[in-house]
Amino acid sequence: MEGEFRVRALTGESSTKTYRCPGCDQEIKPGVPHVVVWPHEDFGDVSDRRHWHTSCWNARHRRTPTTRG
Repeated sequence: MEGEFRVRALTGESSTKTYRCPGCDQEIKPGVPHVVVWPHEDFGDVSDRRHWHTSCWNARHRRTPTTRG
């Protein structure tokens, strides 16, 4: 991943839905702390945001995002 991103940490308390992490293709269950990431406003909008496990986001330069196919 290249470019500038906005990153917001979510506590498990504020997480109420299940998401799929693009870094590992595993679910992020409700109540699990994680980060929400989206391109800087000059490069995208809020509809581009993705929910990542914090560890997957921190390791993003060592691995490529997965895709469901």
